[in-house]
Amino acid sequence: MRIALGTDHAGYLLKEEVKKHLLAKGHEVEDFGTDSEQAVDYPDYVGPAAESVGLGKNDLGIVFGGSGNGEAIVANKADGVRCGLCWDLWSAEMTKKHNNANVIALGGRVVEPKLALAIVDMWLESEFEGGRHLTRINKIKNGGAGRASLES
Repeated sequence: MRIALGTDHAGYLLKEEVKKHLLAKGHEVEDFGTDSEQAVDYPDYVGPAAESVGLGKNDLGIVFGGSGNGEAIVANKADGVRCGLCWDLWSAEMTKKHNNANVIALGGRVVEPKLALAIVDMWLESEFEGGRHLTRINKIKNGGAGRASLES
């Protein structure tokens, strides 16, 4: 699995922990930055990471920030991206099972590293249920433009 990562300074340390975890599990990682705790603007790093998923250059994405809220908003602006903010195992499971999220957002100031790794694993291991959830996803519009029906 090829996974894009993007963060601002507030999520940098958590991104590094998750990156090590993903690599140890055999995933490929494309890191869009940032590369330190020096203050930066999250759209500059989260946007390109999310866009890479929407364009099919990466299979999935994980974006990070202080709370994860702004990062989820930015990620959801990218065509083809469905990003869910995850704060516990249940939210990680449901964002995949019901929303088929291809990107998740994590808050480095909210989620402890051990929990973040468990969230990532839960999300990666969960499967989309389809059915009524697919019908709902097909009604989602990005940027005011209609979305083509999803196959899976």
